[in-house]
Amino acid sequence: MDGLMQNVPLTVDRIIDHAAAWHGAREIVSRDAEGRVSRSTYAGVHADAKRVSNALAAEGIKPGDRVATMAWNGARHLAAWYGAAGMGAVLHTLNPRLFLEQIAYIANHAGDRLLLADPATAELVEQLLPQVPSIEKVIFFCGAASLPQTSVAAIAFDDWIAGQPAEHAWGGFDENAACGLCYTSGTTGNPKGVLYSHRSNYIHALMTLQRDALALSARDTVLLVVPMYHANAWGVVYSAPAVGAKLVLPGQRMDGESIYNLIEEEGVTYSAAVPTVWQMLLQYMQENGKRFTTLERVTIGGSACPESIIRTFRDDYGVDVIQGWGMTETSPLGTVSVPNASVAAKSDAEQMAYKLKQGRLLCGLEMKLVDDAGNRLPHDGRTPGRLMVKGPTIAAAYFGGEGGDVLDAEGFFDTGDVSTIDGEGYMQITDRAKDVVKSGGEWISSIEIENIAMGHDAVANAAVVGVAHPKWDERPILLCQLKPGASASADDLRAYLDGRIAKWWMPDDVLFVGEIPLGPTGKIDKKAIRAGLEGYKLPFEVTR
Repeated sequence: MDGLMQNVPLTVDRIIDHAAAWHGAREIVSRDAEGRVSRSTYAGVHADAKRVSNALAAEGIKPGDRVATMAWNGARHLAAWYGAAGMGAVLHTLNPRLFLEQIAYIANHAGDRLLLADPATAELVEQLLPQVPSIEKVIFFCGAASLPQTSVAAIAFDDWIAGQPAEHAWGGFDENAACGLCYTSGTTGNPKGVLYSHRSNYIHALMTLQRDALALSARDTVLLVVPMYHANAWGVVYSAPAVGAKLVLPGQRMDGESIYNLIEEEGVTYSAAVPTVWQMLLQYMQENGKRFTTLERVTIGGSACPESIIRTFRDDYGVDVIQGWGMTETSPLGTVSVPNASVAAKSDAEQMAYKLKQGRLLCGLEMKLVDDAGNRLPHDGRTPGRLMVKGPTIAAAYFGGEGGDVLDAEGFFDTGDVSTIDGEGYMQITDRAKDVVKSGGEWISSIEIENIAMGHDAVANAAVVGVAHPKWDERPILLCQLKPGASASADDLRAYLDGRIAKWWMPDDVLFVGEIPLGPTGKIDKKAIRAGLEGYKLPFEVTR
């Protein structure tokens, strides 16, 4: 027997429709690269998103076609996001921080037809287009007066949507239709595409609005520091409009002073970012004697949050820090470190141990730990295992079939993290199964750097490991085993890597060793390398 309820597809256009209809005057604030602040509303962005849909249709874009963006957070980007998804296209976010070859691979693999880009990426776009023949047109997120001087035949976003009707028939397709595409960082092999559905994004938004998750409301002013090109914007592009929260989009200026000024000027109550952003903000505040007047809570994810940040926010500024965990393949939020009744009854000192964990599972998801043979492990807080997750917001496969079958016999996805789960249901990451360096919340592929370094004439073998860094959490260092009779310097290796990897991937130190230790199967034994580096400290700090 079926229930007698209306069958309404869960498509994301309904989220921005709701925001425009019931929170239409609520502000959306954007700041550009020059620090200029512009203001719109949910009603205004909704109208522009409709114009985007009409402009896309005029370009011949059809449901399922991929429309790429390569930009920071702003109202124009948000309009493009909903305009593409609303008419059935797939919004594909490209990360401008990746190196050129990787962006080109991703755009080609996705088959992107149009590119909407931030004017600040104009030089990168010039280099990219010859490598991605599928891109038919470039639109820069700006007005005509700010169109960058470039050899690319491009049009300003404002001109592109000008004259288009602010009405377009959205939806009308299955809720399981593709909605957004975001690629992993390619920590093992090439980057892989995670293809979100309308249904998964809608459900994820509802999950994140739980009191024990992000707990957003119509009374909040949300500063979305997390880039919209990173891991589905942590879902905030859906959850904030769903409740009508004021949305503040900071562009690319992420220094402590710029973030602080936005928080104070716009009355921000909630924000989300990786630890390095908060470290820069707290340093600026401490050096300048600043205080918060409206900020209540922040969510920190992307990498483990140092206890010092949690304590400084709480003890010095009265701001609650909520640690979260997720990944591109989980939409991304999976767990949040919000106390349950038992933990909330503990002392502050006892609660801190739980705040340092990645937290409890959101309703709608399942989670288990297994050993290498796939056997389930106990949730005793001590036994580590491979973290497996399952649910309507978890990837079932990668775009184009990359990586093959990614689910186990029970339908669980292997996160690649090694974790523990305690009796209270708190998950804590203890290691990473993949040898990836996480710097400033972004992943750096050790394998890719190693493979490139081994292309140097003097290098017989190479290994990259991450070491602790006070600002970026981790930074990579490169160990090289030279060929017999060969010679090379650290500067030689850096010069060789320059231009072949992203600048911020550049190893902070190059060490020459007599032999790279290998395991029993011939693979590099990074456990032995790390043991040999005990007590090692970086020779200097690098900024990027």
